[in-house]
Amino acid sequence: MKLTGSEIVIECLKEQGVDTIFGYPGGTILNIYDALYKHSNEIHHILTSHEQGAAHAADGYARATGKVGVCMATSGPGATNLVTGIATAYMDSVPLVAITANVAVSLLGKDSFQEIDIAGVTMPITKHNFIVKDVNLLADTIRRAFTIAKTGRPGPVLVDIAKDVTANEAEYERKIPKQIERSADRIKEGDIEMAVQMICKSKKPFIFIGGGAVISEANEELVKFAHKVDAPVTDSLMGKGAFPGTDLLYTGMLGMHGTKTSNFGVTACDLLITIGARFSDRVVGNAKKFAKNAKILQIDVDPAEINKNVMTDASIIGDVKVVLEKLNRKIGQLCHKEWIEEINDLKKKHPLSYEEEQLTGPYIIEELYKITNGDAIITTEVGQHQMWAAQYYKYTKPRTLITSGGLGTMGYGLGACIGAKLACPKKIVVNIAGDGCFRMNMNEIATAVRYQVPIIQIVINNHVLGMVRQWQNLFYGGRYSNTILNDKVDFVKLAEAMGAEGIRVTKKEEVAPAIERAIALQRPVVLDCEIHCDDKVFPMVPAGAAIEEAFDATDLKKD
Repeated sequence: MKLTGSEIVIECLKEQGVDTIFGYPGGTILNIYDALYKHSNEIHHILTSHEQGAAHAADGYARATGKVGVCMATSGPGATNLVTGIATAYMDSVPLVAITANVAVSLLGKDSFQEIDIAGVTMPITKHNFIVKDVNLLADTIRRAFTIAKTGRPGPVLVDIAKDVTANEAEYERKIPKQIERSADRIKEGDIEMAVQMICKSKKPFIFIGGGAVISEANEELVKFAHKVDAPVTDSLMGKGAFPGTDLLYTGMLGMHGTKTSNFGVTACDLLITIGARFSDRVVGNAKKFAKNAKILQIDVDPAEINKNVMTDASIIGDVKVVLEKLNRKIGQLCHKEWIEEINDLKKKHPLSYEEEQLTGPYIIEELYKITNGDAIITTEVGQHQMWAAQYYKYTKPRTLITSGGLGTMGYGLGACIGAKLACPKKIVVNIAGDGCFRMNMNEIATAVRYQVPIIQIVINNHVLGMVRQWQNLFYGGRYSNTILNDKVDFVKLAEAMGAEGIRVTKKEEVAPAIERAIALQRPVVLDCEIHCDDKVFPMVPAGAAIEEAFDATDLKKD
């Protein structure tokens, strides 16, 4: 049957099982929005306050479900406003399809009104992108975009469609998407055997988990593997939830704000089994001194990550879940009693700690964990609050911490929170923000109110740009250049002005009742929690230092 390009876009989205889209209309994309209007009972469109919010919401939706998130925007500034969200998804391997419309084919390249080469702009931050100038190619292009976004290592794909293509007609025939197979064609039996030998010979193995384990949904295989190997387990920020934070083998996060147990343990181990992690500089610190006593075995779906940041002694390329299934069949029960005791001694000697006399970020996170029984989806912005959310909330399931790891996008969390709540309406979904981050996209509270999405926004408000101030305090002689937010913005009144509930928290005893009330209200709520401006995230590794040089407040007092 013959359909317009706009109708083909909608039919292809329905083919892919898309039920929610986040976006903002404009001139060049009007035809698509007109077609969407006719299918509003099949595809729910969320009009965000800003296109960046739409990209982050689609990203949060994707991370919470494993499905492909979809966002849409018009040409020019509409399209460029998606760029930060697309880059965020690219850095964290999130399956996303961004659909933009552009000026008509005859106007391309002529500096037409609201024309931008968005494909050129996003080329470095997408797995692939397309410019569609022929309506006959439109359906297959959209299908390819979804396949690319979710195949192998996931990522964002952009489809830019000329306006006349959305109006022109072409034959359309519905197609059922092919099932995406897990990447296993590069897994070599020799690599598996080498890994088994290394693991069985090791006296002090340590397992390091990254975001690839979450994406692969290999949590059950990971638990089995860790207990078979009898090895301590650490994770990156992106790997949280792939291995239960309540398991006795778990040692906490690794890297710049990782636990001393993890940092010292990885430095002392003789084999580091790295699963779905890319050895980010925030994890590795000084690469020349990283895991200096260990052989390194890396398991990753992306061959480009092998020997990119840290040289390995062996590797297996393939989907993490498939690789672990193979290893679990070949490895018998191992025992490393003395090594586990050594790690447990480190846990006792170096627990996480914070100032208990006053209201602090860690206390708020711990209270949130207790009240939700660890069964909420936590989204975050970027900064001190993000690290506290990683350190003090125990994640036991994948896809329960949604945060910008690779790009470190301030303003990410609120949009992602809305996307995650719409994807998982029965879950409690909470965004943790600092006041600096919250200001960037706080207009999305209006979006949550418009659609009555009952999210909880916790603002850990220290009236400064906390993480930058921490660095200025420790390494820049206390020169607080442009990090003090000493204005009179009232987040409670602001929340109320946008139609949400606002609750102020200034004392420890107010935290639990405020969180409980926010959950009970079942509407958008903003908690403005005021803490001291000089609360810090510890432990900490200075930039460029070895992870074994981690220090905390106790070490500073000794100095």
